[in-house]
Amino acid sequence: MIEKLRRVVTGHDANGKSTVAIDGPAGSIVGTGGAGIGEIWITDGTPADNRNPADNARRPVHLEPPTNGSVFRFFVLAPEEKGLSAAEADKRALEGFKAIGGEHCRVDATRHPGMHKTRTVDYVILLDGDVTLILEKEEVRLKPFDVVVQRGTNHAWRNNRDTPAILAGVLIDAAPL
Repeated sequence: MIEKLRRVVTGHDANGKSTVAIDGPAGSIVGTGGAGIGEIWITDGTPADNRNPADNARRPVHLEPPTNGSVFRFFVLAPEEKGLSAAEADKRALEGFKAIGGEHCRVDATRHPGMHKTRTVDYVILLDGDVTLILEKEEVRLKPFDVVVQRGTNHAWRNNRDTPAILAGVLIDAAPL
């Protein structure tokens, strides 16, 4: 699913005129088993440098954006696997977070193995599916085009269907709580 993503990134030609700089797949993709992340764009600071012609999303996928930067990504949530023991679910979640440099973000996963807390403010849009946002004290069921502003809270996402769910997110570096 992530592999089908098309990215159109604008830029400037030698005369400063607007042009298409990139027209193709996500810069970096990571994922297995019906889940994954496709990086659209990453900034390394604010203000962003629009003069650099490099593909800023062609780098290893990391859960959190660079310091003072941002990341725009699509992510696909696989259906929850039935019949997994709590230990196996926790092991798989830890492996997934390690794969994107986010194991340090798992501060308390007692409520759900996918719980994590990042130093970000995130704007997340559910595009397709039926997903529940899990917080420490409550849960919110989301439908397509619902938007979540996630402000550095310990949270997880649960796919409630037997088909993948698709979300878009912009993660912006923020001061830790």
